[in-house]
Amino acid sequence: MNKERHIILFDGVCNLCNGAVRFFHRHDSKGIFRYQSLQSEKGRQLLKEMDYEADELKSFVYIRNNELFTKSSAALEVSKELGLPYKLGSALLIIPTFLRDGVYDIIAKYRYKWFGKQKEVCEFDPSFQEKII
Repeated sequence: MNKERHIILFDGVCNLCNGAVRFFHRHDSKGIFRYQSLQSEKGRQLLKEMDYEADELKSFVYIRNNELFTKSSAALEVSKELGLPYKLGSALLIIPTFLRDGVYDIIAKYRYKWFGKQKEVCEFDPSFQEKII
C-alpha cells in the first residue's frame, strides 16, 4: 500500500463533481486516491488540519502528502497521477493560474445550473467503500 496521502475532497451534491470522482476512481490504475466530500465532518477536519477554509464549496481540493491544491491546479495535479492519455492534461499547468482559475470559477459558478445538483450528499457506490476516508 502506498504510504503517501492522495485525498480528493469534492462538493458531494454537485453532479459534475461526483462524475469527476467516478472518472478518477475508474482511471486510478495505481489505486492511490481516497475520497471525501467537502460537506462531511471528515472533509472539514482535513481542511482544518491543512489550515484551509473552503470558499463556499466552490473548490475542488487535492491533498498530496502535506501539500494542498485547489481549483484547476487540483484537477491538473490529479491528472498527473492518472495513466495516459489523461496525465497529458497536466501540461495545462504551464498556463498561468489566474487564467486557469478564471475558467474554473465560471464553471464552478454555473455547475449546478449546467450539470444539476443532488438533494443529498453523494452516496458512494459500494465499490468505493475502501476508498472513502
